[in-house]
Amino acid sequence: MQKRMGEAVARVARKVNDTVENKTDSLDLANCKLIAFPVGIYKAMRSVTEGIHCISLANNELKSLTSRFVTTFSQLRELNLAGNYLHRLPEEVTSLLHLQAINLSRNRFRRFPEPLTAVTTLETIDLEENEIREVPVEKLATMASLRSLNLRANPVSSEVRLLVRPLVPFDVLLSPEEPVPKA
Repeated sequence: MQKRMGEAVARVARKVNDTVENKTDSLDLANCKLIAFPVGIYKAMRSVTEGIHCISLANNELKSLTSRFVTTFSQLRELNLAGNYLHRLPEEVTSLLHLQAINLSRNRFRRFPEPLTAVTTLETIDLEENEIREVPVEKLATMASLRSLNLRANPVSSEVRLLVRPLVPFDVLLSPEEPVPKA
């Protein structure tokens, strides 16, 4: 097991070093078995954080995202956090003034992450396969840049389904409603 952990750490270090050395605008730490964003990365990447526009932390084991992560990578345009154990986002997400797309599919959200409604640049929000019932439709309707909201495979209430169509000027993807069993 220690050997596998060592290999995982080495893989993360290699990916971070590649990003720093090549001054690329993206950091891909998907499938690295991370349970938290490694604190050492902040120091290793301090010279290039302003140039990072895309981060993938998909398919890890993250339970939370820290405010330090959000404030360090303030220039993000895309953030992929699919396939983790997240159930909330830090309030500092509202400071991501360039964020255009966020993928939070296959996580543990029971509530719509409301800080996202204050991110005026968001065009795409993917929340497929969570446990969301209620959606702040009125707040979403005011998001001028939003083009697509994916809520498939969520137990969205029928009240929300009725409100969404007339109020929002963007595409909302929902799973078909389960037919009500006849008594």
